[in-house]
Formats: sequence, structure tokens, C-alpha cells
Amino acid sequence: MDMMPIRILLADDHTVVRDGLRALLERQPDMTVVAEADDGRDSVRLAEEQSPDVVVMDITMPNMNGIEATRRILAANPRTAVVILSMHQDESYVLRSLKAGAKGYLLKDSLRSDILDAIRAVSEGRSFLTRKISRMLQEDYVRQMERRGVEDSYDLLTDREREILQLVAEGKANKEVAGLLNISLTTVETHRTHILQKLGLHSVPDLILYAVRKNIIS
Repeated sequence: MDMMPIRILLADDHTVVRDGLRALLERQPDMTVVAEADDGRDSVRLAEEQSPDVVVMDITMPNMNGIEATRRILAANPRTAVVILSMHQDESYVLRSLKAGAKGYLLKDSLRSDILDAIRAVSEGRSFLTRKISRMLQEDYVRQMERRGVEDSYDLLTDREREILQLVAEGKANKEVAGLLNISLTTVETHRTHILQKLGLHSVPDLILYAVRKNIIS
């Protein structure tokens, strides 16, 4: 006898993305798209009406983000599996999604085959993370975030480290930072090393990109 196809709800506020996904999924003999939502609140309502096997969920959507929507969908129906498909590869989004109960996390530039593999995996109760995301979760700083229960790597920094991060990100040299904060050059360098380690960064350009991403500098 034929297996029932995996019933899927697509939640993304971009029609083009949903159309592309639907076209891909509908070509699979073992999948069918039962509904589409273009915002978070809608996805919660449709998940309740349709009880899909799998929800493919974007994070950034109007009227409730995908992480909150995931939390609510799973509270109402724990048997549904959620795969996050997002452009965010920031560790805080990944950790918050997994904490909300998502079983899969993919970046929007993923291969089509990854998306199909993820849907099949989570529909069988397994989890699915792309290599990039798994590697990130293995990093020391992310493990520390999990251990300390923080959702944002910025929370791992002390007040002094945040101060130094701000100044370095604004382009000030170590010597300037030392003068401004009235501490020795060696102390600044030590702090800077700690900041990079805690945030899993490798250079000052990385640090500046991080600061922009976190709106520490614009």
C-alpha cells in the first residue's frame, strides 16, 4: 500500500520563496503542500487547522516571528516537526530556534537536496542541521552560551569587554583604547584576545562585522 505523503505547511512572507519551495516539494512523490502562510500568526492558525507533519518556517516575518510561531505551533501540536529556513546564520537565531523546538535549521542558500533531506529527516523524528550550522554549534563560544543559558554571544562579555569591543569596532587602535580607558596596553590586548575567543571571531575585521550585525556600531 502507498505511504501517505508528508503534509507540509510553508511559512514565509516572500511569495517568490514560497512559490519556489512549493514547486520543488510538489515534484516529490512523497510530499504535498497543504497550506501556505505569509506571516507568523497565520502559520500558527493554519498549523492548528491542518495539523501538518512538517512546517518549513522563515524567521523574519510580520505579525510574530518564526521562532515565537514555532514555540506556539509545538505547544499546540508536539507531533508537528518544524524546519527553519532562514538567511540568518547568527548563533543567537540558531540557538533560539532549537530552544523553541525546531528540529531542523537550514540557510536559504542551502542546496535543494538539503531541504528535501531535512523535511524527510524531521518527519521521521530525526533532527537535521546543515554542516555549516553543526560546525557552529561545535564551537567553544556556542557551547559556552548553551552552558550559561544565554541566547546571545554578546551576553558572554563583561562590561569592560563590551566597552573595548565598542572602541575597537569604532576603529580605535589599542594604544588609543588604553589611553581612553586609563589601562595598560597589555591589558587592552588581553581583553581583545578574550573578546575574540568568547565571540568565536578571528580578527579585527571579523569583530567590526560582528559589531555592525549586533547594531553596536552602525
